[in-house]
Amino acid sequence: MIPPRLTPLLSQFDFACERLIDRLGGPAVDSGDGTPVSVDPMTDDEFQWEPVPGCWSVRRRSDEPGPRATFLAGRGEWGRDLAPHPHPWPPPVTTIAWRLSHLSEMLLLRADHTSGSHTLTRDDYVDTGDAVTAIAAFQRGAAVWRQALLNVDDAALDIVGVCTYPHGSDPDEPFLEIVWWVNQEVLHHGAEIALLRDLYRAR
Repeated sequence: MIPPRLTPLLSQFDFACERLIDRLGGPAVDSGDGTPVSVDPMTDDEFQWEPVPGCWSVRRRSDEPGPRATFLAGRGEWGRDLAPHPHPWPPPVTTIAWRLSHLSEMLLLRADHTSGSHTLTRDDYVDTGDAVTAIAAFQRGAAVWRQALLNVDDAALDIVGVCTYPHGSDPDEPFLEIVWWVNQEVLHHGAEIALLRDLYRAR
């Protein structure tokens, strides 16, 4: 039984994820009024496209961090540009690869720190340099976070620290606030990714 307070947030999350996945992979996406608009699948070149100099992205570890980044997060051949707090100001423009990696890692880790082992860190996350694998990683992250939401009852929504995700305010916030925050992360980064797709097409 889904808690009534969680129902609209879960519906919003599902809508945001479905729209982003459709926007990335095609063959069509809802234009906003129910009319399908044709969308080409994202290519690896577009995935890694840097629209301005000094972008943060996902890079081969052998290439070292990008401008103003101090390390590449994750493990394996690829990593995401990052720097410890305080982050560079003004913030660097980030590629679709960076934004998808950020979303996928956040969803996976928050799910683990809600109803999993409570042990995963950024060092456990594996990035890749291709669009197809990155889209699949986002879908997996969305699925495990959704399942974590289905495992909580209404009382848990008011409890501070249900999620112990170490890269946010989760240990200090009621869980309902964290659910809302995850939704806005998917919504606003999804909109940024959609704009980057538009700019890439019109470049």
